[in-house]
Amino acid sequence: MAYVVTESCIKCKYMDCVEVCPVDCFYAGENMLVIHPDECIDCGVCEPECPAEAIVPDSDAKADAWIDQNRELAALWPNITRKGTPPEDADAWKDRPGKAASLSREPGTP
Repeated sequence: MAYVVTESCIKCKYMDCVEVCPVDCFYAGENMLVIHPDECIDCGVCEPECPAEAIVPDSDAKADAWIDQNRELAALWPNITRKGTPPEDADAWKDRPGKAASLSREPGTP
């Protein structure tokens, strides 16, 4: 079992989760983070740290559409081990539904 980042992270990218991850399994895209599901140890410490409530266990139905994308994008994006600065407009995007179309597949900066 693993945790998965869902579309709620898109354009928020708060990165509070990165600071608490004991195995550094987060990867940074231009406007979203993902968890490499094969590296996640299912400790769950990241889930309550996410202000956007974007992190769910892979057993959650919300994860179904995102687990393969997390795996695929983690292979393309750089690993991130420290919290960075979220986008200036993160709070404005936090509770918006339907952000999947806004996902950038470009890598971010670690």
